[in-house]
Amino acid sequence: MNVRFGALMIAVGFLATCTTEIPGDATGEQIYLQLCARCHGEELEGRVGPALGSGSNSAGQPDEFLAFTIENGRGRMPSFSTVLDEDQIDLLVAYIREVGAR
Repeated sequence: MNVRFGALMIAVGFLATCTTEIPGDATGEQIYLQLCARCHGEELEGRVGPALGSGSNSAGQPDEFLAFTIENGRGRMPSFSTVLDEDQIDLLVAYIREVGAR
């Protein structure tokens, strides 16, 4: 696969993620699996995006840092401010912390 095609496929994946509708009653796990697992791994182990679980840089950051990053994006990670509301972001952060503590 050439580099341009690979970059295009990553961009398409990010755009598809950004346009996903999340039900208002979704759990933190459902949100994570739908929006985050593709890049951060189903068990927070990291893939294209960094690991989020125990021992990772993210595990040592305050919840506010994670919430800010989810809302505004960071590096190649897109902003989810148009996809998630504040309560959903809080559910997502709580889920990341719960799984990361296992």
